[in-house]
Amino acid sequence: MRSKLAIASVLVAALFLLGSIWFAFYGGKGSDQFASCRSGTVAGDIGGPFELVNAAGETVTDKDVITGPSLLYFGYTYCPDVCPLDVDRNASAVEILEERGQMVTPVFISVDPARDTPEVVGEFAEVMHPRMIGLTGSPEQIKAASTAYRTYYKAQPVVDGEYLVDHSTFSYLVLPEIGFVDYFRREVSPQQMADQIGCFLDQI
Repeated sequence: MRSKLAIASVLVAALFLLGSIWFAFYGGKGSDQFASCRSGTVAGDIGGPFELVNAAGETVTDKDVITGPSLLYFGYTYCPDVCPLDVDRNASAVEILEERGQMVTPVFISVDPARDTPEVVGEFAEVMHPRMIGLTGSPEQIKAASTAYRTYYKAQPVVDGEYLVDHSTFSYLVLPEIGFVDYFRREVSPQQMADQIGCFLDQI
């Protein structure tokens, strides 16, 4: 009798162990299809609905803009150095992906509504990449979009009629129907960004 109980206990333990291993390798992955692609963890929710104005002066929502994989960047067109470099890096990554047959739309969202009119952001976006979407809006619209993506920006005092805008410099990968999936820091190269974005696209 004791031997039967011992055998039963071993079988139960073995089944439990096998179940744990299965969950670790298969069940856990099912809860996050992009787990193998993420560069790190992000606390809290990022992204969400927004309403902004495009280069044609039309009010658009996130549903109108994010119709495919999109790479979002918050900056401003009068930025002397950081924004042009970051946006150019994003455009280069998008071109690498396009050569691989993977389409991603670069999106530029202004945090300087006073100077970045629809026409200005449209011209800036067109120069940076032919498929880039330039967006601006009222101070309230931009604030709402910035808050959704947890970005920071603050205009500095005006000096000789000019001013700078301090702002965060993350780029956000957003997928339609899924939303935000990852972000990229400034030091990431175009090749690294393309490789990581490609990983996400391969999982869709």
